[in-house]
Amino acid sequence: MNNYNFLQKKLHKLVLGFNFVKNSLFEIEKKIFLSNKNIKKNNHVFISGLPRSGTTSLLNFLYSTDEFASLTYKDMPFVLSPNIFSKLSLKKKIPKTERIHQDGISYDQDSPDTFDEVLFLTFKESECFENYNYLISLILNRYKKEKYLSKNNNNYKRIDEILSCYPQSVVLIPFREPLQHANSLIQKHFMFIEKQSEDPFILDYMNFLGHYEFGLNHRYWLKPISYNDTKDINYWLEQWNLFYTNLGKKYLKKKNNVFFINYENLCKNESSKKILKQKLSLVNSSNFHFKYSSKDIKINFDENLLEQCKNTYDKLTSNSLI
Repeated sequence: MNNYNFLQKKLHKLVLGFNFVKNSLFEIEKKIFLSNKNIKKNNHVFISGLPRSGTTSLLNFLYSTDEFASLTYKDMPFVLSPNIFSKLSLKKKIPKTERIHQDGISYDQDSPDTFDEVLFLTFKESECFENYNYLISLILNRYKKEKYLSKNNNNYKRIDEILSCYPQSVVLIPFREPLQHANSLIQKHFMFIEKQSEDPFILDYMNFLGHYEFGLNHRYWLKPISYNDTKDINYWLEQWNLFYTNLGKKYLKKKNNVFFINYENLCKNESSKKILKQKLSLVNSSNFHFKYSSKDIKINFDENLLEQCKNTYDKLTSNSLI
């Protein structure tokens, strides 16, 4: 997003900034490419958790098996009409580039990412899942696959609907040691505030895609109780605890196809990829390596709050897939 030229920025604003345009392209796409094939019983995978918990690493690992279809950067900005514009390349091919987060994760035009939230921003709530099924069908057609792979951190709000619509699918919810996680969140928040202030298009871009995790357009996941200041690490710790306590109560031990993934174990346990491969019935192997990250944190924090977070972390860990 920070490397787009003037025309590319204008194109993204035109295509993603107006519901009429998105709707019109989607309708044309459906009329031309939508099949009657039933995909609801396929083994799709949906990844959702707080950002900075390993969601992108999980996405890249699973996508590298070449068993899934997912929207990629070459589908941007026509994410609701991927087949129509599949032969059209408006962007100069670029080598692997570190993403704007500056976290060592690189991407190119063939890399998957979170783009299906555009659909949920475009349609009324009552229309979303019918159209989501259409979009998944179109993406599977585009990439000639049977299984869809989504990383959408906003899908935590609609896990029940996803599993109701796709009962054979799996939802993966990664989580991370809370203080390390909260520190990563607040650092990225400060970074995006700076970048969005310098380049307003970055803010527009994140709004177009429903990325409200960091920066000037940040929105909380659950209503704060004691901490409202996003410049205070305790805000992020409290959000961590509210988020994962809530999901733990809903899905820990209660849904056979919802699995919590411990980020630290994922990075340190060599057998973690084998466990994932078996649980998701993967055929192909992947050489992907999960990178562990831990910082020396010297920020003052609420020790009682951190203790609550650690209790939640321990409970999730003792019942996690990995």
